[in-house]
Amino acid sequence: MKLLFERSRSGRKQTLIPDCDVAEFSFDSSLLRTNKPNLPELAEVDLDRHYTALSHETFGVNTGFYPLGSCTMKYNPRVNEAMAALPGFTELHPLQPESTVQGALEAIYRTGKLVSEITGMDDITLQPAAGAHGEYTGLMLIRSYHASRGELGQRTKIIVPDSAHGTNPASAVMAGFTVVSVPSNEQGGVDLDALRAAVGPDTAGLMLTNPNTLGLFDPNILEITKIIHDAGGLCYYDGANLNAIMGHVRPGDMGFDCVHVNLHKTFSTPHGGGGPGSGPVGCKAFLAEFLPKPQVKLEDGVYKLFDPAQSMGKVRTFYGNFLVVVRALSYILTLGKEGIPEASAGAVLNANYMMNRLKDYYTVAYPGLCMHEFVLDVGPLKKETGISAMDVAKRMLDFGYHPPTMYFPLIVHEALMIEPTETESRETLDEACDALIQIWHEAHENAEMLHNAPITRTIG
Repeated sequence: MKLLFERSRSGRKQTLIPDCDVAEFSFDSSLLRTNKPNLPELAEVDLDRHYTALSHETFGVNTGFYPLGSCTMKYNPRVNEAMAALPGFTELHPLQPESTVQGALEAIYRTGKLVSEITGMDDITLQPAAGAHGEYTGLMLIRSYHASRGELGQRTKIIVPDSAHGTNPASAVMAGFTVVSVPSNEQGGVDLDALRAAVGPDTAGLMLTNPNTLGLFDPNILEITKIIHDAGGLCYYDGANLNAIMGHVRPGDMGFDCVHVNLHKTFSTPHGGGGPGSGPVGCKAFLAEFLPKPQVKLEDGVYKLFDPAQSMGKVRTFYGNFLVVVRALSYILTLGKEGIPEASAGAVLNANYMMNRLKDYYTVAYPGLCMHEFVLDVGPLKKETGISAMDVAKRMLDFGYHPPTMYFPLIVHEALMIEPTETESRETLDEACDALIQIWHEAHENAEMLHNAPITRTIG
């Protein structure tokens, strides 16, 4: 496809600018350009066709199956977009007086209350703009807590399992902590003996995803959080995989003190294009005084802004990515109390269905029931045929599917992590499984073709 600059022809226009009725003003010549800007010149039809053609080359949940593990690429209902496009939301200015934005403040307040209820937290901030941003904010809550007790100089270490998201240790370091990694046991959960050996008076806290990145729910979760609490540390829940348990189990009931939630994953707001996202951070009551400012409260029927007593300050301009919050509120209210757990059940069912269809061909890294996602180990196939996880993923492009997450988690060396989400039909799952099974046969019959994949898909 040619670039706009390659299609440009001098003098070709796409707009007609009316005569200017503003009085001329002479600028100092040193401020003026001496040559024309290098901009493409095209007719409107050429510009329209160019970007329409580009749109056909992109991929998203609206164009096909997107089983990107640990990313929860579920379908985003159009009604959420309609709500976020209401002029009463889009035409606001963040510096307007509180009395003129009561509807927006109510949306923030209600979303916070609903997400707090779903996660088992007492309070929440909606300021963080993404998951890792939420991690950092949660760790700053932990840091503020230990500082308030005069223990920050002593409690310097954050414990992170080896199956954790890559951003967990990065966020811990950004927050000023030292990372201590603990290994997984043979079942894919946290090794309790290693955890007990790792904790001590220098333990600030634990970062944990449950279910973890292997798609497994750790049955020892209550013992894990107790070990940390007995050592004087706090427990942080990475909500990246909340879609597997929402409405069934609450992080707060597992013993977690703070949690971040990805509205752009679990609560169905568009993502995958670099933003905007939203990573609210909820906490138990004893941490609420450290939350970022401002917070929203309801007092005598009026929504008001206030600053928590020992607030860590701002972590985002104004109130965070507000329109993402509106989309999430629309999603939660649409599903309701009955629909939220049904969505999670569907996500778990779909993942187990795919895993069971594929297990006779690919090696499942950790056999047994999974939660919302599962990990295939392509290592045995590579040893037998030379075909790697990368080869399988590239070949999937030819079938019109986005590849699964590759080579993650790191403890499975030839990993393909598959998360189908609850919004896919059985027919879609079967078609994707058929493609993966065909690729398995091709690995044994025509490995060289797979090395050269994608064959038919345009990339660039």
